[in-house]
Amino acid sequence: MSSVALATRYPAPPLLRSADIAAKTGLILLVGLALIVPGLGNMDGKGLLPRAIGYPVAAFAIPFIWFTWWRQRASFPWAADFLITFACFSDIFGNFLNLYDSVDAFDNVVHFVNTGLLTAAVILLTMHRSTRLSAVLERALAFGVSAALVWEIAEYFAFLRWSPERLGAYADTLSDMSLGALGSLLAAFTVHALWSRGHLTEVAPQLELAHQERAGRR
Repeated sequence: MSSVALATRYPAPPLLRSADIAAKTGLILLVGLALIVPGLGNMDGKGLLPRAIGYPVAAFAIPFIWFTWWRQRASFPWAADFLITFACFSDIFGNFLNLYDSVDAFDNVVHFVNTGLLTAAVILLTMHRSTRLSAVLERALAFGVSAALVWEIAEYFAFLRWSPERLGAYADTLSDMSLGALGSLLAAFTVHALWSRGHLTEVAPQLELAHQERAGRR
């Protein structure tokens, strides 16, 4: 089945598509501004270069993979793509508004919410809506805790090891990882609850070959 036919058969809400494109556009603009005028993005000493490389790569990974390998057999996963893009955009945007330094709880909110967003994206990309809750929770924790750990390691090597903040890094790391795990659990319960109510079916990747194989086994 062609990508056009898949898009027609499984249309995503226009608002979701527009939000995804807007988040990608905003991310690229903010990253570009931060690279041109580092002080403008409030990211001096906060791992600007790793963010400038890693966030666009993450935000455009799904479009690249889909166009290269999936487009003939899967509809575009708009929801997962938006969740990943927004997680990257929100971090850059938060720095531009100086929220990390001006709002004490903002960093905790970002760890909780963004880990949840990324976990929800992984669930939508890798699991079928008929999956039982226990399996969804298992994958959510496996990914969420791992992602939180990888982020803390990357954060340390990107800028924290040279920062005065490293003196309190142990307690902050435990807090961030715990919040990431809680965000992952919330994402799992939310996605499964929406699946149970018949939602999210039009924004997840619809794999034609997988559907045909299941139909053949019945």
